[in-house]
Amino acid sequence: MITRTAHTLLALALSSWAGLAFGEMRFNLQDQKTALGHAVYDLHNAIVVICLIIFIVVFGLMLYSIWKHRKSVGHQAAHFHENTTVEVLWTVIPFLILLGMAYPATKTLLAQRDTSSPDLTVKVTGYQWKWQYEYLDENISFYSTLATPRAQIENVETKTENYLLEVDNEMVVPVGKKVRVLLTAGDVIHAWYVPALAVKQDSIPGFVRDTWFRAEEPGVYRGQCAELCGKEHAYMPVVVRVVSDEDYAKWVTERKAGQGTPVAAAVPATATDAAPAEAAPAPGVAAVADGKAVYDQACLMCHAAGVAGAPKVGDKAAWAPRSAKGLDVLYTHAIGGFNMMPPRGGNTALSDEQVKAAVDHMLAQSR
Repeated sequence: MITRTAHTLLALALSSWAGLAFGEMRFNLQDQKTALGHAVYDLHNAIVVICLIIFIVVFGLMLYSIWKHRKSVGHQAAHFHENTTVEVLWTVIPFLILLGMAYPATKTLLAQRDTSSPDLTVKVTGYQWKWQYEYLDENISFYSTLATPRAQIENVETKTENYLLEVDNEMVVPVGKKVRVLLTAGDVIHAWYVPALAVKQDSIPGFVRDTWFRAEEPGVYRGQCAELCGKEHAYMPVVVRVVSDEDYAKWVTERKAGQGTPVAAAVPATATDAAPAEAAPAPGVAAVADGKAVYDQACLMCHAAGVAGAPKVGDKAAWAPRSAKGLDVLYTHAIGGFNMMPPRGGNTALSDEQVKAAVDHMLAQSR
């Protein structure tokens, strides 16, 4: 309560000093929507106030000493070697300050790491450049990719309010429930970050990290990948929609009905436990070998015009092979996940037939 009051007074002072021109400017963290977020917010404000007080005291004494004992007023420098009392004070006081800061910080950190007894567990896998969500309790899986139109990115159209912070498939969770998030990655290091929910955790290939949150009120909370993960790093948003229990149950029913493909079975403990099997079709991607449909839903995000790096439809130099051997190499690259193409990663992937159909469509458009 004290830290919130101090922060309010400081904010009012800044607003008065800055004037109306800065009325909409934010100087602090986003409004928190979880109990843990409030703890982090209060801890942040308390430490900022402590640091501000230390700054004023230390620099105030230093400037006073410089001014009061300057040579121009005839002050003579004193000669002394040590003062036991002063040395004890400047050792004990900082120690007590650090101890006072460490207790609430440790308490909050331990709360952040307590992922026990969740009401819902969601596995999140980061790819360049999208997220895969797997609801382990509900057997639901889908990909979430940037929904901002390319025309806005290229400054052809006016940017909307949620520019680069909107997706085609949102993560939906019930309000007031503890959601445990398991995080990993299929290519490079990413970081799943939603500021308003006070949740941020790296997703690292080959490792599973976890975090949690419990949203206090319904709403849409937006974040982004907070780890530099490649050239499309800025286009990897996170959107969490918090809804009532009734709306969540309805969403689960609709998602299961529309998904059509269950989450793939768990990977065997060792490579010799089971023979390699054909990858299951990716959720949300046409199960039939319709090249255009597969391309539009799984390939367009990287291979569309205006996206740097990946070969594009219409780029004959990159896509049109000059021999049967060149065509075989192209298929091998696509099916094998050349350069870690996202559709080929994770527990679900495009089938070989779907990949070949998409490549055929791109080749046909390039001729």
